[in-house]
Amino acid sequence: MEKRIGTVTVLVKDRAVASQVNTVISQYADIVLARQGLPFRDSAVAVISLIVEGDTNQINALSGKLGRLDNIEAKAVVTRAS
Repeated sequence: MEKRIGTVTVLVKDRAVASQVNTVISQYADIVLARQGLPFRDSAVAVISLIVEGDTNQINALSGKLGRLDNIEAKAVVTRAS
C-alpha cells in the first residue's frame, strides 16, 4: 500500500485517560515522526498533535483506536507522500 504523510489531532477531554493514550501512541511508534502536546492549565483539556507517515490502514487504525477511548476525540488528515 502507498505511504501517506499526515497529522492526527487528539483532543483529550479528561487527563485521567492519558496513560491509555500514551499506550496506543506507543503501539504505533513506527509511524509517528513527531509529537507535540499542549495542556490547557485552567481546564482538563489537552491537545496532542502527531505527524505520521504510513499507509492509510496504519494511520486510520491509530486514529480509530484513539477515538474509541473515553473522553478522546481523534481526527486524521493525510496526503500522498511524494
